[in-house]
Amino acid sequence: MNLESPKVTVAKSAQHIFDSLSDVKNFEKLMPDNIAKFEVLGDDIFNFGLKGMPEIKLKMKEKTPTSKVVLAAASDKLPFTLTANIEAVSDAQSHVQLHFEGEFNPMMAMMIKGPISKFIETLAENMNKL
Repeated sequence: MNLESPKVTVAKSAQHIFDSLSDVKNFEKLMPDNIAKFEVLGDDIFNFGLKGMPEIKLKMKEKTPTSKVVLAAASDKLPFTLTANIEAVSDAQSHVQLHFEGEFNPMMAMMIKGPISKFIETLAENMNKL
């Protein structure tokens, strides 16, 4: 299952966005209003829960300076990655787009497609809070 957020324009440099997304503590600023839990477990791992959804543990998987940050599920039960693609527009402006990629059975994919789409859309819209 592949999902993409809309591409958002952020009034911050690509370096600033990359540095902010490289620090897992900053993901709390991006979370939707219905967050029930957010806990930093280490330098590169955090746990979060949205109301009515199971908690998810994400860990930093890959970083490409100023252009890409990849998070992966820390559990094999729901294997997926969340990639932030950062594109510099100018010294003070960037485009950010989130890509969600996961392997789920068709039933699970049908159930989570809507909530996950809304979730990554909210994360993208909140990029200007970084």
